[in-house]
Amino acid sequence: MTETTMASQGSTGTEIETTKGESTEHTREAWTDYAFGDEAVLSVDNLNVYYGEERAIKDVSMDIPEQSVTALIGPSGCGKSTFLRSLNRMNDRINSARVEGTVAFDGQDIYQEGVDLVELRKRIGMVFQSPNPFPKSIRENVAYGPRKHGDINRGLAARLLGRDEKDAEDELVERTLRQAALWDEVNERLADNALGLSGGQQQRLCIARCLAVDPEVILMDEPASALDPIATAKIEDLIEELAEEYTVVVVTHNMQQAARISDQTAVFLTGGELVEYDDTDNIFENPESQRVEDYVTGKFG
Repeated sequence: MTETTMASQGSTGTEIETTKGESTEHTREAWTDYAFGDEAVLSVDNLNVYYGEERAIKDVSMDIPEQSVTALIGPSGCGKSTFLRSLNRMNDRINSARVEGTVAFDGQDIYQEGVDLVELRKRIGMVFQSPNPFPKSIRENVAYGPRKHGDINRGLAARLLGRDEKDAEDELVERTLRQAALWDEVNERLADNALGLSGGQQQRLCIARCLAVDPEVILMDEPASALDPIATAKIEDLIEELAEEYTVVVVTHNMQQAARISDQTAVFLTGGELVEYDDTDNIFENPESQRVEDYVTGKFG
C-alpha cells in the first residue's frame, strides 16, 4: 500500500490525499483534543450551526485557553467565520441561523435562556473584516461604548449634578488608543472625523473601541485582509501584544500570518468540520491529518 491514496471528497468530486491505508480519511478525536496547561476561557461542546437546512458547523468541540492567540484557518466556506460569530452569539442576528450544542464562557452556557447579549458582547468583543468606525470624531468612537454602558458619565445632566467624568474619559481614550498603537498618530486630532483615517488606522481605531469597554475576549474576523503589508504588520504586532492581557481568537486566510502570531491553530475543512487543533508549530510542521498537511503546504485550498 502506498503512503497515501486518492479519494473523492464528498459530493464536490475534489480529490484529496488521505492518511496511510485509508480510502477516505476519517478525523480522529485525538487530532482535535488539544491539551494545554492554562485555563480555558471558552469551552465549545458538540456545536452545530445551521443556516436553514444547511449545516455550516459540524459537531465542533474545542477549548480556547486564556491570554493567548488562537487562529482559525481553512479554505473559503469552511465555517471559520460562522464558528467565530458563535462565540458571542452574533449569528443570532441572522434569521435563518440555528445553533445546537453549548458554548461555555467562564463556565456558563452563553446559549441558555436569559443571557444578557449586551453584556456578553461587552465581555466578548468583536473586530470585523472591514473597518467600521462610526461617522463621529476619533474621540467619540472610543468613548461611545463606555458612555452607552454607563461606565463614563458625560453630558449636560452629569455636569449639572457635578458628576461629569471628562478626566476619566480622557484617560480611557488615551489608554485604549495607546493599546491599539494609534495614539501617537492621532493624539493631536481627536476631534477629527474617524472616516478620514486610513484603512489601517480605522481598523486599529475599531480595536481601540473594542478595548474601551474592557472585554475579556477579542474575536477578530480577518482583521488585516483589506490592508496593505505595512498596516498588516502593525495589526499583527498589536495582536501579539493584546494576548498578554486578553484572549484573542482570529480568523485568517493567511497561513503565514497564523504561523507568525498564534499560539495554537484550529483547522476547519469543507463541511464545517474541525479536522485538527494543536500548537501552531505542530500544525504547520507536523500535522496528524494528511488533508491538513495538504492544505498548509498549498496542495489545495
